Amino acid sequence: MDFSLLGPVAVTTGTGELPLGPAKRRSVLALLLLQPNTTVPLDQLIDSLWEDEPPEHARTVVQGHVSRLRATLAEGGAAAYGIELTTHGSAYLLRLPEELIDAHRFGELVTLARPEQAPADAVPLLREALGLWRGPALTGTVTSPPFAAAAHALEERRLTAVEALARAHGALGEHEQAAAILYSAAVNHPLREGLIAALMRALFRAGRQSDALEWFHRTRRLLNEELGVDPGERLSGAYEEILRAEREGAGPVSVTKRTSGGGGGRPADGGSAAAAGPGRVPAQSGASPTAAGARDGGSGRAAPRLLPRPPARFLGRDRQLAALTGALTDHTTGESPLAVVAGPAGVGKTACAVQWAHLHAAAFPDGQLFADLRGFGEGDEAPAGEILRDFLLALGTPPERVPTSAQAASALFRSLVAERRLLVVLDNARSSAQVRPLLPGGPRCATVVTSRSRLDGLVATDCARPVGIQALGHEEGAALLGAMLGPQRVAEDPAAARELVDLCDGLPLALRAAAAQLTARPRWRLARLAAALRDEQRRLALLSAEDTGIAAALRMSVARLSADDARLLSALAKSADGHLNASVAAALAGYDPERTQDGLERLAEMHLVDEEATDVYTISTLTQLFARDEKDHRGERGDGADT
Repeated sequence: MDFSLLGPVAVTTGTGELPLGPAKRRSVLALLLLQPNTTVPLDQLIDSLWEDEPPEHARTVVQGHVSRLRATLAEGGAAAYGIELTTHGSAYLLRLPEELIDAHRFGELVTLARPEQAPADAVPLLREALGLWRGPALTGTVTSPPFAAAAHALEERRLTAVEALARAHGALGEHEQAAAILYSAAVNHPLREGLIAALMRALFRAGRQSDALEWFHRTRRLLNEELGVDPGERLSGAYEEILRAEREGAGPVSVTKRTSGGGGGRPADGGSAAAAGPGRVPAQSGASPTAAGARDGGSGRAAPRLLPRPPARFLGRDRQLAALTGALTDHTTGESPLAVVAGPAGVGKTACAVQWAHLHAAAFPDGQLFADLRGFGEGDEAPAGEILRDFLLALGTPPERVPTSAQAASALFRSLVAERRLLVVLDNARSSAQVRPLLPGGPRCATVVTSRSRLDGLVATDCARPVGIQALGHEEGAALLGAMLGPQRVAEDPAAARELVDLCDGLPLALRAAAAQLTARPRWRLARLAAALRDEQRRLALLSAEDTGIAAALRMSVARLSADDARLLSALAKSADGHLNASVAAALAGYDPERTQDGLERLAEMHLVDEEATDVYTISTLTQLFARDEKDHRGERGDGADT
């Protein structure tokens, strides 16, 4: 069992992430984890949870959250890890081995690293420490001052580790890598003078005097505009040091590159983001052989083109394609654009993403990478190391140079693509944590992720732009049938075509399966298939075509649910018209209101129900039929309701 504070607050076990519920409950856990093995007074929890005056029933609310946390941890097997959440009068104690907390492991690794005395040993230690971060600390907690202060303190520790890693690389003569490490932190913290000073020195020592001086003048302007102050001693000292060295003709020190591990993948000629300086694009013509080698992975091979073939008879989705264009071609922020295409099973997320990728492939001349993360497929999800190995090989990395650890492979991947115009398509993701190691960092790279989950974590920590995909309307659905069957066959019976769209819930996967049935039966009119699909006992079977179909797609979604949420979905299938609120859902499931609300939120996040308005949920007909069918199968196997 692992507890995460360095990013979204989470608890993970060998079987996945535990459901922690709303923000206040996560905040209670976070506060206990920030003071592990220490009694935390109830009054302190109340003061931290409410930014304004707490309500009269605050004590009851906190006690309820602690009770639910205790039950959740117990269900996750906390006892086996020596974890216990106990009450001591009007205080609480979370007893656990501190090494289970990522913030504790981070601190130990940073303490072990000695960047000046043993830089070669410090580099892997600090990289491992920084690799524990999955986004801004304490994401998902309330926004009260105590939590803001705690998050700020953790971020300060992260920046200190970043600066230490840069010093370790500098001590090894790897000034290019030191600059690259400091660059991202400097972009995100443009007024942190010590950080900018370290970046200036690294750039100067890498032979980039003009870029180093440009950072000084940029920061000086920002300090004046934002704070009305001049540069402090550290920033001014770095500036004067560089000018003095130039006047004396000392010039930058030479760069010595290591050849082991993942550190040799960055160009030594100025092709890095750090070398480009803020707002500048490195020249593409006249590049040195070293730079050219970096652009094609050092192999001289053509840029990788890993996209699957364009989707057959792709229609519509103009609004979503335009949203992707807006999200993935915006380079004004200086960040690597990221979009998440999310929607229910069978709605055509992959087709939309791949269609956009083919339409815009020319904008990414350095290659297009594609990977199926198998988040909602048969078997286990794809390990990050497996995907990264495929990416690195496609980029020309020799097999013997591919790191064995996923963390090192991720760092090498980001290094190789830092200055490329590259598109990465990550299909069928289960969670934000699965995606993060695969994200490129270069400002001219773009990434599109598809998932049945909303992946709110990527939106929160990586500024992902969500692009939702909904079911097709009557006109779009009929057009898809016409593209599959021929417009004349659909025009013969437009009323039946509309009914087929309704019976398929407007899902392209179901409509394509229906079209496959009609293609195999050329004498059938559309009305005949519509009549067959009205039989709810046969509908899911008819909407399948060999190895694909809506039932198989839904099965993969339901397989990822917890037992509680699967039972809740089965209960929702009893709804007469598919419309219900939390109270009705609680009555159908036999759950208490809070447990039901949490479950509905998770089902909505997975697009198995849709929250049309506040406390108004709908479940599609096909999902209802599947949930009923699954429940019947469990009954035939003798599975009890509580198994």
